[in-house]
Amino acid sequence: MKILVLNCGSSSLKYQLIDMETEGVLAKGLCERIGIEGSRLKHQPTGKDDVIFNDYMEDHSVAVKMVLDALTDADHGVVKSMKEINAVGHRVVHGGEYFANSVIITPEVIEAIEKCCELAPLHNPANLIGIHACEKIMPGVPQVAVFDTAFHQTMPERAYLYAIPYEYYEKYKIRRYGFHGTSHRFVSEEAAKMLGRPYEETKTITCHLGNGGSVCAVRNGKSIDTTMGFTPLEGLVMGTRAGDVDAAVITFLMEKENLTPQQMDDILNKHSGVLGISGVSSDFRDIEEASEHGNVRAGMALDVFAYKVAKRIGAYAAAMNGVDAIVFTAGLGENSASTRRLICDYLGFLGVHIDSYNNSLRGKAVEISAPDSRVRVLVIPTNEELVIARDTKELLDK
Repeated sequence: MKILVLNCGSSSLKYQLIDMETEGVLAKGLCERIGIEGSRLKHQPTGKDDVIFNDYMEDHSVAVKMVLDALTDADHGVVKSMKEINAVGHRVVHGGEYFANSVIITPEVIEAIEKCCELAPLHNPANLIGIHACEKIMPGVPQVAVFDTAFHQTMPERAYLYAIPYEYYEKYKIRRYGFHGTSHRFVSEEAAKMLGRPYEETKTITCHLGNGGSVCAVRNGKSIDTTMGFTPLEGLVMGTRAGDVDAAVITFLMEKENLTPQQMDDILNKHSGVLGISGVSSDFRDIEEASEHGNVRAGMALDVFAYKVAKRIGAYAAAMNGVDAIVFTAGLGENSASTRRLICDYLGFLGVHIDSYNNSLRGKAVEISAPDSRVRVLVIPTNEELVIARDTKELLDK
């Protein structure tokens, strides 16, 4: 079975074609600037040279057609025809309270995803565009939706309810939903394998750290708490997102600066985080370099970030009454030894000790804790696309 995995953004489309017999990636790529001048497709067939197609993509339907053409191309393709693609798995950001698991897409599922658009206005509409594009270009091919929020639907009320009038939860479903669910699920499952323990008998804290970031407490294979909330804005300090902020600061700034709700939202989502503190960049690599050259605000941004992550790890260790393993994943979590060190330096109270050599390794799953560490610390590259493909295959097999 060959499954095409799609991750649609507002003007982009990432894809992988995965052979589920081996779980190997046959090809992957990225469509950029869809609907914008200068759009292009970067196609990367495994074992072959990368190919760039600089053709204008008017919309996602055109982009999906270009992807399929690239996958079946005589020179650059990896399958002979579209008939070899058995199903399409879609990343869908927000499933609200409708979905606690991945589902085969039906008209009813599409209707529910549409109802969640106001909860994720930047993401769900783009996800729907990809679904409709595949319906048009690949009629009759089964499609599956895999939700970022689904893994966190196991959180208890004490974790997901906000202390605002309960009627707002009843009327508008305002609550913590959590995101990065497919990543937290994948790396917590892999962590159990590395520990040599049943997934249902582990306490793991997973740290998905990239330009966007979240921490999740996974007890006995279930998410019981996570840092992102009603939207991906809550929680950690991120690249451009503020994370946790006293709500009164927002109304204070709106009055002082005469800001509209949209302008305030823009500040919190696009101009805050480590970018706002450092004034340098939202890219942690740039901030680390600036800090090494003596930029005080850059160093402050890194300290604030590490402190906030470590605080959540400590909180989740308390929430689970212990922890077996701490896992770092995603771009920053997988690749920045200095960030992992900064965070783990706060965790001595848990008995965490880091092996400097193992912490310097990159590109593979590795244990970075020292032999005398009471809590094991792991780095596990995430693979959200494989989770989507596995869920798609499992649903079709049923």
